Amino acid sequence: MEKAKVLYVNQEINPYLPKSYMSLMGRELPQVTQESKKEIRTFMPRFGLVNERRNQLHEVIRLSGMNLIINDMDHPLIIKVASIQSARMQVYFIDNEDYFHRKFIFRDKSEKFFKDNDERSIFYARGVIETVKKLGWAPDIIHINGWFGSLVPMYLRRIFQDNPLFEDSKIVLSLYNDGFDEKLDSEFVEKLIHEGLDKDDTLHYNENSYVGIMKSAIDLSDAIIYSEKEINPEIDEYVKASNKKTFKYVDSESFAKDYNLFYDELLES
Repeated sequence: MEKAKVLYVNQEINPYLPKSYMSLMGRELPQVTQESKKEIRTFMPRFGLVNERRNQLHEVIRLSGMNLIINDMDHPLIIKVASIQSARMQVYFIDNEDYFHRKFIFRDKSEKFFKDNDERSIFYARGVIETVKKLGWAPDIIHINGWFGSLVPMYLRRIFQDNPLFEDSKIVLSLYNDGFDEKLDSEFVEKLIHEGLDKDDTLHYNENSYVGIMKSAIDLSDAIIYSEKEINPEIDEYVKASNKKTFKYVDSESFAKDYNLFYDELLES
């Protein structure tokens, strides 16, 4: 029997970023999934806080070299890879000098939200999908962890819906307490339309907000996981009204095994 394939689209992974609930999830879950006889690919952004030398990142030339056009500007897509030796696990990094070579994640040293966070998120989602296409690797499960990768369901269900590589993929969205109060750029929706989103089907993206992008991701996902105990109340109510297949938060060291059982149920349904 062919191994199930799980694609992880992560916002944070420890040890590349400091310990947090999400980064530890990004570290532990793929390892257990791989040990559960599944095949994995794991992605995260190459934020400027990632120490390339210490973590031994190197560029994958055969996957790099593509330009992504966002808001009429060319942005080179650079793919790097590193290994977590103790887990025998590779991590792919989406990199670009314009979007990720700054020593902060979403806010500058004055705690000001980056104006281009919308474009950075677009670039990350596109970069993951284009890389998986180059790999020719058809995932059975695509698990999104963090709002920064939350545009992936939109691309797969609204723009690349005819691509045979993803036609049987189940999208799982994990919810965290990772919201922000700031608005995304006022031209966010126009940029998505330029990407190929139908201007008459812009979902909740017109809100230009964390809640809007997460509601859209929920609409386009097959299943929802509560990966943190406290999440945005409006998002919580939206999930409850959606009737999506849901895995409630569990405070257990066996969470990764439980998630894998949830994957299996989803694939069998």
